[in-house]
Amino acid sequence: MTPPPDPLPQVKGGLLGAPIRKRRERGDAEKHSTPAGESDRASDSVGGCKAGSPLAQRSKVLFTSGMTDIQLQSELLRELHGRGLIYQTTDLAGLDAALTSGVVTGYIGFEPTANSLHIGHLVQLIRLRWLQKLGHRPILLVGGATGKIGDPSDKDEARPFLTQEQLDSNKAALKRQAGHFMNFGDGQTEAILVDNADWLDAIGYLDFLRQVGSHISVNRMLTMDSVRRRLDREQNLSFLEFNYSLLQGYDFVELYGRYGCRLQMGGSEQWSNILTGVDLVRRLKSAEVFGMTGTLLTTASGAKMGKTAGNAVWLDATKTPVFDFWQYWRNVEDSDVTRFLKIFTELPLAELQRWDSVQGAELNEGKKLLATEVT
Repeated sequence: MTPPPDPLPQVKGGLLGAPIRKRRERGDAEKHSTPAGESDRASDSVGGCKAGSPLAQRSKVLFTSGMTDIQLQSELLRELHGRGLIYQTTDLAGLDAALTSGVVTGYIGFEPTANSLHIGHLVQLIRLRWLQKLGHRPILLVGGATGKIGDPSDKDEARPFLTQEQLDSNKAALKRQAGHFMNFGDGQTEAILVDNADWLDAIGYLDFLRQVGSHISVNRMLTMDSVRRRLDREQNLSFLEFNYSLLQGYDFVELYGRYGCRLQMGGSEQWSNILTGVDLVRRLKSAEVFGMTGTLLTTASGAKMGKTAGNAVWLDATKTPVFDFWQYWRNVEDSDVTRFLKIFTELPLAELQRWDSVQGAELNEGKKLLATEVT
């Protein structure tokens, strides 16, 4: 990703204080990771919505290839852009102006489908951490309701159902882990944890269809990558899973109404769901809100991040021992060192440029630096 033309700010100290490595959790929690199989179809689709579609046009989609056309003013966007943490945005200029003019509340959703996050989710926690560190308010949305369904966005088959006891246990674990990356509290920029079961469990089916269903086009839903992939492969897609995008979109409506939330972030596989939310807020609340995704996170060879020998690399040290976790980062490919230092550490960007020109055995020091900073 090309750095922005204006100088990037150097963040020193700040709201959260300690570096990420000192905030690594020894507990649990989960959301699915960014899939290796999810395409980056910028040329022919918009995260599951075909380019030029009405929804994509209304959302004023901008890919990062167009970001250099805008002189970014907000410290958050400049930092995220410089670290390679932005892939797609809706109305980049509008988001930049909002972030510059005051505190913006933004959220990322996590499904409580396991008792620990793994490093495929780490980049999402890092986005929320930067949001708070640079003066804005993060919301960590737990899918207590949508977790009963399972997001089909990156899956070839339905997730197994979890009991309420399992969901509750996983939600508690998720909050414990997130607490090592963000400060939770009642302050203007302190993080809050919200469960979408608070509103989705209470809404009646007919009320939901009248309020939300009337604004959703089945034609557009059939163009979403998660749906097309199942249909093209003649794999089953249940009506339950088909409704997931509507529920996630409605989450944005509720978060805007309850907390003034104006930004949803997520992985690139979430783009069509995020666009649904942006459009629903516009229709139901007559408000301008924004969406942002990060690119599919893979190694230089195309391997899915977060996996080693077919096993997830967990943040919980009881599931992935500390040495194995450190060793995972120590063994990254040479061409990934600088990119991962930018994404997964808070080291000043100016200091990281030197690793672009380092080769051979000397690059091992960069790998050790990466492993130590992240662990």
